[in-house]
Amino acid sequence: MQKVILGDCLTVLKEFDDETFDLIIADPPYNIGLNYDGYDDNLPYDEYIKWSSQWIEECCRVLKKSGSIFVAMGDEYVAEINIILKKQNLYFRNWIIWYYTFGQNQRKKFSRSHTHILYYVKDKNNFTFNGDDVRIPSKRQLIYNDKRANPKGKIPDDVWEIPRVCGTFKERVKGHPCQVPEKLIERIVKVASNEGDYVLDPFGGTGTTASVCKKLNRNFIVIEKSKKYYDGIVKRIGQTTINAML
Repeated sequence: MQKVILGDCLTVLKEFDDETFDLIIADPPYNIGLNYDGYDDNLPYDEYIKWSSQWIEECCRVLKKSGSIFVAMGDEYVAEINIILKKQNLYFRNWIIWYYTFGQNQRKKFSRSHTHILYYVKDKNNFTFNGDDVRIPSKRQLIYNDKRANPKGKIPDDVWEIPRVCGTFKERVKGHPCQVPEKLIERIVKVASNEGDYVLDPFGGTGTTASVCKKLNRNFIVIEKSKKYYDGIVKRIGQTTINAML
């Protein structure tokens, strides 16, 4: 199953049975005033927190008992989102920092060059973690030529240095205010799911999750509220069997 669904995630999620998905990757609007198509990214505080609680609750309902959820968030609301996740009786695994370099230059404050990714599971003893699939060369190997180093490399730590998708990059999708790189999503999909598993992305955006899942032989359902962005996802992944739900 590979579907891109046009619709509001709060409406669409209610159509799914409990415990449907093995992995959920969510990169919601951060409520910092970005210019999205058809969405107000500058909600009052209480309204944004209420909305966040609603979609997180639905995501946790449709997450399998052995499933994992990764939620990306900016500095402004990450503390609140973390509390909301904890209230769902999930188990905390990591607070990942995506250090993306090429941060936008600032004149009156420190330039931001990171995003938070909160990693939780439903069952602390039963979840997928394919550490060997995401190993990277260690400094013991690259710098010190230490024979004690694991020849397979090391499992990444909780700071991921991955460049963001700049406007000149070939991967860049035009017409969207933000885009997550495939390399980042690829690491999450590889480590927290297996081939044939079901992956959900409730905020489709530029379609990075769909693109990666298709390449890695995962089933996926991606939800996108904007018709403009939905069309962009369909074009990007070259999908021929799309389920549109208004």
